[in-house]
Amino acid sequence: MSRTTPPRPVDVTALFPQLASLARTATRLHPRPGAPTPHDSSVGGPLLWPADEPWPHCAGPHVRDQVNAALSPQDVRAQRRDRADAAGRPGGSTETAGDTAEERAIRQRADAGHPWPGGPIAMLPVAQLYVRDVPSLRPPGGSHDDVLQVLWCPFDHPAHPRTTLFWRSAATVADLIGAPPEPPAVQFPGYLPEPCLLEPEQVTEYPHFMELSEELRQRLKDWGRWQTAGAAVDSFYAPAPEELYMNKLSVAPGWKVGGWTRWGLTDPEPRICPACGVEARPLLTIATSEWDAATKDWAPAEDRSHPVASLPGHPPANFTSLDLARGYDLQLHICPASQDHPHIELVQ
Repeated sequence: MSRTTPPRPVDVTALFPQLASLARTATRLHPRPGAPTPHDSSVGGPLLWPADEPWPHCAGPHVRDQVNAALSPQDVRAQRRDRADAAGRPGGSTETAGDTAEERAIRQRADAGHPWPGGPIAMLPVAQLYVRDVPSLRPPGGSHDDVLQVLWCPFDHPAHPRTTLFWRSAATVADLIGAPPEPPAVQFPGYLPEPCLLEPEQVTEYPHFMELSEELRQRLKDWGRWQTAGAAVDSFYAPAPEELYMNKLSVAPGWKVGGWTRWGLTDPEPRICPACGVEARPLLTIATSEWDAATKDWAPAEDRSHPVASLPGHPPANFTSLDLARGYDLQLHICPASQDHPHIELVQ
């Protein structure tokens, strides 16, 4: 099934022509649980990784936070199966009285945790994107590579997982790695992505409100101008029309490639390549949830027939089971000049 973002309720460039030149194409990835192979674009799926290439490891440090028990990836997967089985019982009961011996063993192992890892640990696959599925995906420096692979260390460095990027040509990979190593533990269950297939869709975005000129921001705050759009404008936004722009018309929520940077935790700040001083461009947004109460207007038409509470994940519409910085997103920016230049990680 493809996913389709409903048309925006207002043609924002008709009301504010200055925005037309600022339009950018973003590709919403729409991850949904599935069984990806190395030859698929995916979140949390197996990578097209050469058998003769060392698997990336994170050297650390992996500082114990004195709060969370370290869980193995196997523990996290077992916990998720446990919760899914419980939710499937009559009435969706999560009571433990009717647990099987296996379910009790799962909880006991999770409660005990694992030793906090020392030394280098294997990184986890987060995303694999083929250019054939995401046409707007372009490697830096004019390279002809057609696969982007993103991995991370499932421990905070210092406030979110540390990521690494690999670009490669699919045609050059003959023999695939058999069983890639996994880390002995993850700091949080929300740092282990659920395997998902993707349903890419291109949409048009405009800059976040705080990235616009002062003149344009003032115009967006003029409710009278918005009223000329007629009944499509929700009067709920009359006290703060700029929120209508931010929630429904500018930056799409969820996983995406390209487009504009999402802000909220901080004011916009420069994203400059530390190696050459060129402005870095948005590459990939790794999202906790596909939409929330404020951005539910972006929910694909195909998902609207289901009650919100029935959608997978916590919060609902968190199809990948990730949880970053208590519900925020990790946005990766890259230098357009060279793959060898470091990328920028931004939580917003």
